[in-house]
Amino acid sequence: MDLNKVFKNNKNWIKEKLSADADFFDKLGKGQSPELLYIGCSDSRVTAEELMGMGPGEVFVHRNIANMVTSIDLNVMSVVNYAVDHLKVGHVVVCGHYACGGVKAAMQSADLGILNPWLRNIRDVYRLHKTELDEIDDENKRYDRLVELNVQEQCVNLIKTAAVQKAYRDRGLRVYGWVFDVRTGELVDLNIDFEGILDNIMEIYHLD
Repeated sequence: MDLNKVFKNNKNWIKEKLSADADFFDKLGKGQSPELLYIGCSDSRVTAEELMGMGPGEVFVHRNIANMVTSIDLNVMSVVNYAVDHLKVGHVVVCGHYACGGVKAAMQSADLGILNPWLRNIRDVYRLHKTELDEIDDENKRYDRLVELNVQEQCVNLIKTAAVQKAYRDRGLRVYGWVFDVRTGELVDLNIDFEGILDNIMEIYHLD
């Protein structure tokens, strides 16, 4: 890969943006007010803004392997708190994708070094839903379903946080679970039951 091409592309992008809006970069320089926090996978095939048809300044984005939201990951927790408490986003989305290498790797017994503790979180999702998943004979369909269940569990992890609970009470913030199908380009809404999840966990995870 010729990295010089990146800088050429950048110059072309600047020209394109300025031809459409002469004040484009002046507006960007004044700050951001995104309404959506997107937590997605680092997979190079999945681009957050592009798949949603949104542009710079419209989405606050965090990406990691297999779109995980774990309480001991200071990176994702900092992003969540900044987006919810300071940017005041109204929507938080966890977006997984089918054919996710992280999910597939988690279900293999190979020693993957530093990735092992990270992938263990996905193995925990499998453990929670083992009965359902083991009934799926087709391996690819089982992985697809694990992708969906992983998104669901990461939404649960979000709802456990004080920032999300407080923003829900104060201004109606919502959490959503989506999956991007890299094979068709379709964005699928899993219709996560936000209030139902909240009600089920509040006895243990309620935070003022």
